[in-house]
Amino acid sequence: MREEELRDLVQRSPWLMRALGVVRDSGLPDAWIGGGAIRDLVWSERYGDGFDPSSVRDVDVVFLDVADLSRDNDDRATRRLVAAWPEPPGEAKNQAAVHTWYSAKFGSDRVVRLRTVADAVATWPEYATAVAVLHVHEQITVCAPHGLDDLLDGVWRRNPTRVSAETSRQRLARHRPTERWPGVRIVT
Repeated sequence: MREEELRDLVQRSPWLMRALGVVRDSGLPDAWIGGGAIRDLVWSERYGDGFDPSSVRDVDVVFLDVADLSRDNDDRATRRLVAAWPEPPGEAKNQAAVHTWYSAKFGSDRVVRLRTVADAVATWPEYATAVAVLHVHEQITVCAPHGLDDLLDGVWRRNPTRVSAETSRQRLARHRPTERWPGVRIVT
């Protein structure tokens, strides 16, 4: 099962397990780590020279707090995480509030209100980054609305849910996945 492959990689990373523990212990509601940190771990282990936590550009922590949709809530959540472990650069985003700011920040069409973390993860830019994990009760739980094939098989493919072809090209140029992880394939 593909989820077991991902769980194994996550559990073998002391750095990611520590990050997951910090997120779990933060008290943020329905909090997960997802996106680039998960992709970096998997692709560095499978298509690179091994995972180096210092190469992680940021740790995306997502949570769901329908009671407080303010940007201050994101800032408080981020400060709480940094106070617990300042090493990894990271940012916490309340997925219940994305509809209140996304269009203005990215100049896109109106975004629908996200009701669950899975709804949010399903909109992330590439299928390989549309994955999040959490660690609760000694168990790694995986959220992968589009499946894990692109992540585990090293495929960079645009998720058209919210990302235009132009934005995808910009992300591809910025992240340079085939340079960082030989063996990763680009599917346009």
